[in-house]
Amino acid sequence: MSNTQEIKRRRTFAIISHPDAGKTTLTEKFLLFGGAIQTAGAVKSNKIKKSATSDFMEIERQRGISVSTSVMSFEYNDLLINLLDTPGHKDFAEDTYRTLTAVDSVILVIDCVKGVEEQTEKLMSVCRMRDTPVIVFINKMDREGQNPFDLLDEVEQKLNIKVHPLSWPIGIGSRFKGVYSLYHKELHLFRGGLTTVTDEVITISNLNDPQLDREVDESYAVQLREDAELIQGVYGELQLKDYLGGSVAPVFFGSAVNNFGVKELLDTFCEIAPEPGQRETDHGTVTPTDRDFSGFVFKIHANLDPRHRDRIAFLRVCSGKFERNKYFHHVRLDKDVRFSTPATFMASSRNIVDEAYPGDVIGLYDTGTFKIGDTLSEGKNFYFTGIPSFSPEIFKELVNNDPMKTKQLEKGIQQLTDEGVAQLFTHSFGNRKIIGTVGELQFEVIQYRLLHEYGAAASFKPLPVFKACWMTAEDKAALEQFVRLKAANVATDKDGHYVYLAESNWMLNTMMENNPKIQFHFNSEFKKRKIQPAH
Repeated sequence: MSNTQEIKRRRTFAIISHPDAGKTTLTEKFLLFGGAIQTAGAVKSNKIKKSATSDFMEIERQRGISVSTSVMSFEYNDLLINLLDTPGHKDFAEDTYRTLTAVDSVILVIDCVKGVEEQTEKLMSVCRMRDTPVIVFINKMDREGQNPFDLLDEVEQKLNIKVHPLSWPIGIGSRFKGVYSLYHKELHLFRGGLTTVTDEVITISNLNDPQLDREVDESYAVQLREDAELIQGVYGELQLKDYLGGSVAPVFFGSAVNNFGVKELLDTFCEIAPEPGQRETDHGTVTPTDRDFSGFVFKIHANLDPRHRDRIAFLRVCSGKFERNKYFHHVRLDKDVRFSTPATFMASSRNIVDEAYPGDVIGLYDTGTFKIGDTLSEGKNFYFTGIPSFSPEIFKELVNNDPMKTKQLEKGIQQLTDEGVAQLFTHSFGNRKIIGTVGELQFEVIQYRLLHEYGAAASFKPLPVFKACWMTAEDKAALEQFVRLKAANVATDKDGHYVYLAESNWMLNTMMENNPKIQFHFNSEFKKRKIQPAH
């Protein structure tokens, strides 16, 4: 099969949602249809009864939440699908933001009872910035939820995107009878029993067919006809280019936990979702059909298998062909590297691969040479843009509770912050380690993983820091003078760049006004412009 054919059969997407909307459950139903797993884990009441396939960290199994992006590949309908299941919890939003740089489209899951929630809005805003194609799955239709038309209005208003229903529910909650596929002209009947639910498909191309009345009762049939007529009048026919351009989101209804409406969603996704697309670099645009290989690291995970203490860098292939044991250029380190055991993943299980194509996500065994945002290429020097770290919101000092395990603590915090779950800053006074995160839960995860994966007991002491800003200056003397005068509020990041730790918004604004020769950066994208570190 040629490179072009391989690219055309790839679909790479992420599933995003607010916590508890049903994202992980939907992920597992997709894997069931793809034959990748035989049984799905049930996530209910925030407690995992069977471990979710995509939640492979022990703390995830205990808490019943996803705190790390899982990468899974499976085949369905002659396509190779790369699915990235992202954290729903807001404290791990940065991991999700970076994951969205590695996909070509998104499926957004919304709880029909709760509607659009705060975290959903934040995640969607990232998709809107990139014009990422989005499909909406409104979940839990077997529960007493909101009116479908009200939900569509809420999605449009809060998420700043036009919607286009491709399926429509018949009833809701205890009166839920199924969905009608407006796209495929099929009736999907919800036959719920005490223990099983079936998705019975009946082809009804004309809603005036009397069979509809017999299948769902006349009153429901009448309502469906009225709703379908209204939908046709308001939304018309779906223009595929509008979806692919990110301006219109197709909408589906169903119940992931009951595996209802999921196949319709997956089948339609396979029909309309985009193939691997182009990516921007600091030296122009890279397209999938470019001959030379290129890709970027968007995620690093230490101890995927705690028994082997491994470290995996997840790389999105953007152009050319990746080949096992072939030398590629590590742009940041300016050296050639090769990989003897590149892998694809089904959550925590892995398979060695000999080659990978644009759209694929592969895991590279790493000895500490990769950082998030690193580029591999076939000899050319450029960086993929738009994969920054952001200024953290909460800052705490790392406290070593067991001086006998200092080396383990140092190694652990270095590796865990390499993953991007938090940022590490070092204060010159006493070599103090300061951890910055976007949420409190990250500190709990770091503390847990330090103890269970590295045997290092640690705690955290809150610090009165409002924001961390990277600093650069053309006038090196001005920067050095600022660092000397404000030493109590200056640290360095893991790359040796100076960081100003502002105690308040007022103080930050004052420093920016009083030091016009210094540039204060609120994300790490500036590093791609070859700015030299402080030392």
